[in-house]
Amino acid sequence: MSLDHRVSVGFLPLLDSAILVAAREKGFAEAESLDLVLVRENSWASIRDRLAVGHFAAAHMLGPMPIAFNLGLAPLAAHTIAPMALGLGGNAVTVSRNLWTAMEDNGASSRFDPASAGKALREVIAAKAAKSRPRFAVVHPHSGHNYELRYWLSASGIDPERDVEIVVVPPPLMQDALAGGRIEGYCVGEPYNSAAALAGIGRIITLKSLVWRSSPEKVLGVAANWADANPEALGRLLRALYRAAEWCGTAANHGELAEILARPGYIGCPAEWLLPALSGNIPTGDGQVVAVDDFFVPHKKAATFPWKSHALWFYSQMVRWGQIEANTTNEAVARESYRPDLYRTALGPIGVALPGANAKVEGALTRATPVGSAGASLVLGPDGFFDGKIFDPDRVGEYIGK
Repeated sequence: MSLDHRVSVGFLPLLDSAILVAAREKGFAEAESLDLVLVRENSWASIRDRLAVGHFAAAHMLGPMPIAFNLGLAPLAAHTIAPMALGLGGNAVTVSRNLWTAMEDNGASSRFDPASAGKALREVIAAKAAKSRPRFAVVHPHSGHNYELRYWLSASGIDPERDVEIVVVPPPLMQDALAGGRIEGYCVGEPYNSAAALAGIGRIITLKSLVWRSSPEKVLGVAANWADANPEALGRLLRALYRAAEWCGTAANHGELAEILARPGYIGCPAEWLLPALSGNIPTGDGQVVAVDDFFVPHKKAATFPWKSHALWFYSQMVRWGQIEANTTNEAVARESYRPDLYRTALGPIGVALPGANAKVEGALTRATPVGSAGASLVLGPDGFFDGKIFDPDRVGEYIGK
């Protein structure tokens, strides 16, 4: 087949690169006459820089990164848009064996309950406050990992600025940093939580999918100038990725997907590290396995739709933690960084279920709920925050002011 468009896309070796990898390996890109070239990187800073200088048209990207780029929060950052999400959930918080033992002594649940884990961690921190603060790692300052870790800590009565130290470590180095005693815990995407648990190095204590159910994670970050100049290629890319997401979301394909992702050119790890997140059977790190609904969602629940409410929640956390000033201009920049209009243009003609709105109240759905949509039927939720809070994208100022 003659391939009409060559598109270079950067990615990190993480489970949530699955849609990109499947689009290439299972022929969905080729079916759209795309030569999809995937380039593995080892840090989000490298992804940022190579997109900025034109090496990549698009990239597997942290959900807040396009917003941070467009707000001027990162050096050497190009104007970047997010016309598609790459799934929901997929992160966890893992701690050292010693810290887990102390948390367990203070009543931490063995089943990842965020309220129980937070309460126990607060008590451990209070007991050792005079000696040292535990050091936790996240993958980037402008990451869902940083914001969800801080949200969980704060809601648990732990001050992320004073009670713990938060540092940045690239995802593939998290497990080694924990094993070497450089950090006492981390928030990262798969497979680096399961890897530590299966090796007996760390204990998973809570999950992104329990802190905020149906929560956003990675997006397809696209250089805005490339998108403007190549609308046909962008549409083909979004269609290929959507069909790949359908394939990735089918349980019968998970064994094959794990084998593909495990190859050296992609994640380069044992397939056994990837199967827990795909199946939802999550190893704790002390011999147990806990079945978790919707740990990682690549397709259902509008998992690839770039909700403006997700962008605005990320913006609210940037303001909360002092990264940017709250004003109407910055809020507008955040809102317009996510582009559901481009998603609709590419996928509407092929009958994809499209939400009736571009934003939604986050945390309002307590159960799976059929919603109005164009095309096929669509079910959203549950999507609640563990502390019962609600985020209304029409009241961002009020939310920030609380």
